[in-house]
Amino acid sequence: MAPLVFITGASSGIGQALAARYAQAGWRLALVARRADALREWAQAQALPPDRWAVYAADVADIESIVAAGHACLQAQGLPDVVIANAGISIGMDSARREDLDVMVRTFAVNNVGLAATFHPFITPMMQRGAGTLVGIASVAGIRGMPGHGAYCASKAAAISYCESLRGELRTSGVKVVTLSPGYIDTPLTRRNRYPMPFLMAPDDFAQRAVRAIASGVAHRVIPWPMAIIARILRVLPTALLDRLLAGRPRKHRQGEA
Repeated sequence: MAPLVFITGASSGIGQALAARYAQAGWRLALVARRADALREWAQAQALPPDRWAVYAADVADIESIVAAGHACLQAQGLPDVVIANAGISIGMDSARREDLDVMVRTFAVNNVGLAATFHPFITPMMQRGAGTLVGIASVAGIRGMPGHGAYCASKAAAISYCESLRGELRTSGVKVVTLSPGYIDTPLTRRNRYPMPFLMAPDDFAQRAVRAIASGVAHRVIPWPMAIIARILRVLPTALLDRLLAGRPRKHRQGEA
């Protein structure tokens, strides 16, 4: 039987590009999104055989919802070989605004708790099998904090640390944990950004490199490679210099901003 990949946030952007790449490679697909109808339309448009894919409606911010989707996949399609926790949101925030604290709550619910809840149903079965790969989609934005990006940067830093912790916990189990940190990818999340986005990648180009990184079992990979160099520089850049470089940089749109 063909291998199975479980992907959240599969209705657009990186998630959809990953689904297309795995489909081309002959994998079976377990696709998760809130917009289940749109996801089914996309899958049908790919002319995939009906036994090669299934769609599960779930909101990763709702623990019971995404856990139920995982269990439904286990029952209907079996245990995935690869689980990709891709669903995420990116909204600017200003901690001086009360309503933006709610944005932070939602961001962490999706980007962090949702990531852990996506993995949850599969960890014990993968450990019992002694094989499998859990993939967390983080971001270069998790390396250092940027003004106006407090919720997103913090959530992606937490995603990197969480995956690192989980990798240590599963080290002797045969289950791999892969962290992918994209740079700027041309998706609906980035198109409204009002600041320069160096090394902007098409989702398909990212997906091609991501699938290779996942297959290799790498612990953490920044994509594309020029952003990996920038990430290394950011890690060691003195705080005072970073503050000067970011001074006056346009902030990300807050919720509801035109």
